[in-house]
Amino acid sequence: MNQVNKLEALEIPIEQVKGIGAKRGAVLRETGIETVRDLFYYLPRRYLDRSTVLSIDQIPAGQEVTLIGQVRQRRFIPGSKPRFTLVVEDDTDDITCVWFQGGRYMQRNFNEGDELALSGKVELFQGRRQMTHPEYEFVSPAGEQGLMHTGGIIPLYTTSADMKERGLRSRGFRRLMHGALEEFAAKIEDDLPAAIRQRLELMDLHESLKKVHFPQTLEEVRQARRRLAFDELFNLQLRLARLRQERLNQADGIAFKRGEKLGPNIFSSLPFALTGAQLRVIDEILADMERPIVMNRLLQGDVGSGKTLVALAAMLNAVENGYQAALMAPTEILAEQHYANVRQWVEPFGVQVRYLVGGQRAALRRELLAAIADGSAAIVVGTHALIQEGVEYANLGMAVVDEQHRFGVEQRAKLYGKGHKIDVLVMTATPIPRTLAMTEYGDLEVSVIDELPPGRRPVRTALRRADRRPRIFAFAADEVRAGRQVYVVYPLIAESEKMDLKSAEEGFEELQGELLRGFKVALLHGQMDAAEKSAVMEAFKDGEIQVLVSTTVIEVGVDVPNATVMIIEHAERFGLAQLHQLRGRVGRGGEQSYCIMVTDLQSGREGSDAIERLETMCMTQDGFEIAEKDLEIRGPGEIFGTRQSGLPEFVVADLADNEDLLRLARREALRLVEEEMAAGE
Repeated sequence: MNQVNKLEALEIPIEQVKGIGAKRGAVLRETGIETVRDLFYYLPRRYLDRSTVLSIDQIPAGQEVTLIGQVRQRRFIPGSKPRFTLVVEDDTDDITCVWFQGGRYMQRNFNEGDELALSGKVELFQGRRQMTHPEYEFVSPAGEQGLMHTGGIIPLYTTSADMKERGLRSRGFRRLMHGALEEFAAKIEDDLPAAIRQRLELMDLHESLKKVHFPQTLEEVRQARRRLAFDELFNLQLRLARLRQERLNQADGIAFKRGEKLGPNIFSSLPFALTGAQLRVIDEILADMERPIVMNRLLQGDVGSGKTLVALAAMLNAVENGYQAALMAPTEILAEQHYANVRQWVEPFGVQVRYLVGGQRAALRRELLAAIADGSAAIVVGTHALIQEGVEYANLGMAVVDEQHRFGVEQRAKLYGKGHKIDVLVMTATPIPRTLAMTEYGDLEVSVIDELPPGRRPVRTALRRADRRPRIFAFAADEVRAGRQVYVVYPLIAESEKMDLKSAEEGFEELQGELLRGFKVALLHGQMDAAEKSAVMEAFKDGEIQVLVSTTVIEVGVDVPNATVMIIEHAERFGLAQLHQLRGRVGRGGEQSYCIMVTDLQSGREGSDAIERLETMCMTQDGFEIAEKDLEIRGPGEIFGTRQSGLPEFVVADLADNEDLLRLARREALRLVEEEMAAGE
């Protein structure tokens, strides 16, 4: 069968599948099933393995179990406590199921003879086994037989209320899926090269689709899902590998000579030595810049690892070659800090650095734009103002994007467009799990600074209940009296009717009036204008403010070595990456520093994922380990926001569990692209 027919088979509208029609089709479309492809990739949410199901007479009281039996009796009992009961039996015994809600509706839901899979906790009531409000699945309705319902492994699907009304509860959906697979699966051509299938011992595509829905064993499920997950990962990696190869094939970028004066002279003047990791990564970047191929490199480094100095080496290399460099940061606070640092390091050597953000005075802006346009501004630091209309560069050759995941694709493209075939370095202090780095940044080269400067002391991290706040702030007051400074971070700026959370404004009032009365306390949040924010940060850096109450506006890049305490209120509201970034605001000087996370949640209650996050923070300081845990708990969509990042939403693949498969997919994609190149395709 040719490719066109294959595509036609997969793209057939769902209404044309036998047994569906317009009304069922409309219901399926509401769940995202619009074509045969969507139907085949609507995978079972779980499987019922009848070989492991206990018979009723074996079920111990007090345990969660799954059993299969037939409905012998159904009964609605009215009264002050109306309830609906089913008596379900198998060959060994029977059990009573009780529902106290929706009984009148539920009595219409069952018929005597229906075969059910029941899951729940078994109790003894008046000497009889009983389940209260069990989960149930119809394995087969009364009188119906068929291997798809009564075989060893039964697929169970998620079905909506509308699907159930149209006869598409799990058993009806199984029947529909079985018919569609019989009709269309054999018509699907397998795009994955046979050599790859053989090397990795992967099932054929049509076989994997059949086995994932109607397996004989759970091992067949595993093999089928492995093949389908590999397809998703391989298709993405192949697209990224081709993008990367396309870039490498265009040798019309800037071939920078490696600078021998500016960078080396400036770095030798610093009062400290660069780490081995910084030197290694600088060498990787400068080697990239020497090639006439556009550099597109990701620089990863944990909080405090010294990424800015590495980026500075790249910018100075461009400047020594007669080009301008730009550094774009997501917030004015971070941009201003970069500007202050870079200017301090390079202006004594005659390199002019200018700072461009929104809201600057008209006269100053005209002066800045003129300096950028005539090339006298060798390095320009700023926010997205760097890419606005009217900003023209004389000769931009190098762009650095800090915390790049905070910028959309369009913003980054605008920056690249300010020059011609410029080299680009994107950097982040948010450690990226290996699997996300291979997907989100699979077309980039990656450099990792995996070493912190010597002398950094681990930040002592603690999780505390909110009822200990007086003791926590008494400790903070002691630190302030000892000459040090404190951050207090809240998830909200102002009080919210929707959330029962203390806001930064409320916290500021309380701390100033009670818990930290007598100290210099200030408030900082994102809705303040730029001048206000700048004034507050400068006063905090200069030690005029002792306690800074803030939202996450200080999450990235703020560097105040004298700050030793980070208190995070409602810590359960933050992701692990955010918590790690916030903790990174302290521990930047020589004194012992502390991060205290405050929460109302308790282990074992709703919010256990949040507690797990917080406990992870207490166990490790390693940002990459934390990132892996964050991926495991929250998944890639929550971490990166799939729409914003361009990361696909996988149906089968799970980046938290499929790292080995992802590595294989990447290896095979790169190999295939190399073979295409060799063949001249």
